[in-house]
Amino acid sequence: MTEFPVFDGHNDLVLRLLRGDVTAEGVASGLVDGHIDKPRAHRGGLGGGMFAIFVPSPGDKDVRHEEMRHPPYDIPLPAPVFEAEACEWTERGFAALDDLERAGAIRRCLTASAVEAGLRAEEMAAVTHIEGAEAIDRDLERLHLWHARGLRSLGPVWSRDTVWGHGVPFRYPSDPDIGPGLTEAGKALVRECNRLKILVDLSHLNAKGVEDVARITDAPLVATHSNAWAICPHARNLTDRQLDMIRDSDGMVGINFASAFLRPDGRMDAEFALDIPLRHFDHLVEKLGEDRVGLGSDFDGALIPEGITDCAGLPNLIEALQSHGVDDGLMAKFTHGNWLRVLHRTWGQ
Repeated sequence: MTEFPVFDGHNDLVLRLLRGDVTAEGVASGLVDGHIDKPRAHRGGLGGGMFAIFVPSPGDKDVRHEEMRHPPYDIPLPAPVFEAEACEWTERGFAALDDLERAGAIRRCLTASAVEAGLRAEEMAAVTHIEGAEAIDRDLERLHLWHARGLRSLGPVWSRDTVWGHGVPFRYPSDPDIGPGLTEAGKALVRECNRLKILVDLSHLNAKGVEDVARITDAPLVATHSNAWAICPHARNLTDRQLDMIRDSDGMVGINFASAFLRPDGRMDAEFALDIPLRHFDHLVEKLGEDRVGLGSDFDGALIPEGITDCAGLPNLIEALQSHGVDDGLMAKFTHGNWLRVLHRTWGQ
C-alpha cells in the first residue's frame, strides 16, 4: 500500500460481475482488463470505496460513447427501468458483493470506523451503494431491508427519470438546470434515508433535485462522483451555486475520472494530461475548502485518463498533485481523510 491510502467515492466493479465479464475469484487473484482487482488495488493504494449496484439501461453504451467523442452532443435519456427488473438486478448485486467478500477481495463496512480501520487491510474496505433507486418500492420496505443488509449510500437517480426524481442527460455544453426535481415520493425517500443515516448521493440529479435535497436533508450534501462545471460545462457537473450549497452543508465532492466530465471540450477521449483533473481539484478546493474534496473515480464505469488508466495508476495522480504543490496534510485529506469525516458525520458515528 502507498503512504496515502485512497477511499474512492464510486466504482462500478459490481456491474462487471453482473454482466459476466469477471468473477469474484478473478477480482481477488488478478484480472487482465478493467480498472479494479485486488493486486492492482495493493499496488495503487486503493484501500476501499463505494461499490455501486447499478441497473443498466437497454442499449449500446459504446454507441453513446462514440457520440460523446464529437461535441456538441445531446444524448436522449434512456427509458425508465421497471421496478421488478430493477429489484431482481439489485438482489443479484448484493449477491455479487457477498461473492467478492467470500473470495477475499473486499471486506464489507457498515461504519466509518470500520472503513478507517480497513483502508490498510488486505481486502478493500467496501461500502454498499445503490446508484438509481428504481428497485426501491413506494412503501420503502426494500430500503429498510437493504439497509439491514449493509446499504449505506443511495443515489435517487442515475440520469434517467425515476418515480423519485429527474436526472441530467449526457449533454454538452449544458448546465444541469434541466426539468423538475424530486417528486413527492422522492422527498419522502430522502427523509427516510436521513432517518436511517443513509448517505444521499447528488451525482446524476438535476439542479432542482439538488436544491430539493438541500432543503430537506439534515445531513451533509455529497456528490460522490462529479466535477466542476466551471472547468467542463457538462450537464453532469456541478455549478458554483451547487458547490456553495455543498460547502455550506459541510459536505463534499468526489472528483470523477470520466474523460468527458473532465475535459473542457467535453470529449470522450482519454488522451490528455493530468493537469486537467488538477484544474478541477483547484477549483473545487477554492469553492469548497480543503476539507470537502476527495476522489470518486467511476472506475469500471467510465473512460479513464490514460495517465491513470486503472487503480494501479493512482500514484500517478498523487505524484502530479505533489508536483502541483499539494502537501502531505492536504494529500491525506484528499485521498481518504475528507471521506472519513463526511461518513462519520452522515452515519452518526
